[in-house]
Amino acid sequence: MPETTVAADGGRPLRIALLSYRSKPHCGGQGVYVRHLSRELANLGHEVEVLSGPPYPNLDEGVQLTYLPSLDLYRDPDPFRVPWPSEFRSWIDVLEFGIMSTAGFPEPLTFSLRAYQELNKRDVLPDVIHDNQTLGYGMLLMQRAGMPIIANVHHPITVDRKLDLAATTQWRKKPSKLRWYGFLRMQKRVIQKMPTLVTVSENSFVDIVRDFEVDAAKMRVIPVGVEHDVFVPPTLPRVPGRIVATASADHPLKGIVPLLEAAAKLRTERDIEVVIVGKASEGGAAAKTIERLGLEDTVRFVTGLPEKELVEMFGSANVGVVPSLYEGFSLPAIELMSCATPLVATTAGALPEVVGDAALSVPPGDTEALAQALKRVIDDPAYAAELGQKGRDRVMAKYTWPSVARQTAQWYRDYLGETVPHPFTED
Repeated sequence: MPETTVAADGGRPLRIALLSYRSKPHCGGQGVYVRHLSRELANLGHEVEVLSGPPYPNLDEGVQLTYLPSLDLYRDPDPFRVPWPSEFRSWIDVLEFGIMSTAGFPEPLTFSLRAYQELNKRDVLPDVIHDNQTLGYGMLLMQRAGMPIIANVHHPITVDRKLDLAATTQWRKKPSKLRWYGFLRMQKRVIQKMPTLVTVSENSFVDIVRDFEVDAAKMRVIPVGVEHDVFVPPTLPRVPGRIVATASADHPLKGIVPLLEAAAKLRTERDIEVVIVGKASEGGAAAKTIERLGLEDTVRFVTGLPEKELVEMFGSANVGVVPSLYEGFSLPAIELMSCATPLVATTAGALPEVVGDAALSVPPGDTEALAQALKRVIDDPAYAAELGQKGRDRVMAKYTWPSVARQTAQWYRDYLGETVPHPFTED
């Protein structure tokens, strides 16, 4: 790349390596973040490479993908599988299987080690290596080797651990839960060693500083974006009584059980349909709640939707809902808002700062308040339209991917000590 070339943000084009230990295309925040940030950084004129483990991302033209294969122990349809002996290619594979076999989660550690090996064999390093919340010990090996490694943290997984343990009522299962979250000790050590960090909300900023004992001076906030020209208001009428949520159904963090209980209350008074973009595992909390409340004809789950169909689903909703017990940001919230879908959201975590006045807010876990809020939006078309327009306006003002990419590129330049003649400022 010629030295005289100037990127769209006013400085020299940067060689950027974006690391992501898993980049699932559908219903996965990491995959969404990696795809759209990499595209917009490339559109600014930077040279962008994504290094990813499976499941691999869908990337746009102009972004290079480097595959870092793993044993892929959690793949569908056979998660927690036992690999064939012929699949083991290195000591890292043995380590990966060993940690999984003892109820741990190996991917952040083993991906970081593979990423280190890949980068360490190169004669020319990227200008900046941006880790997308892997935070494995391989990042410290990169640092010791003089590699320019920095990281983002979407939200501290310490919150997931706390809520997951609280929802585990059988004491015999708690040790295995604690073992699963054992990687958090590693992440804390790595986070504390990173020279600079970025997170997606002020709420996550506070939680990360507290839970990981990080120096606040080396952190900044850059929000996540949405494809505002793809997630657009619908041209067809919305489906009366359709409630749409996006969630990992069996994770307590996402608040699906309170949503199902609210739906049971609403169903006694009006015709409703609840569509959850996600998967309900057999015997999980969501499936048990549906059976207990007799909601089989009211609730359906959809998964693996292509982007076009996901947009159509969001646009068909009478009301969108984010019932989470915690959110470090919430991509589903801004995707629904971008579709001008009237939104009901809890006040958990970062949701109040993300949605502002563009949603009807309720306390997390409050089934009655959630039912009443959904009822109000369904029964008041004028109010619903007002909420929807506020959501669309807020997205256009704060949450577009080109804006996120420019702020991220400025973060890189600040880390590298580079200045540009006309630094980017928000309009």
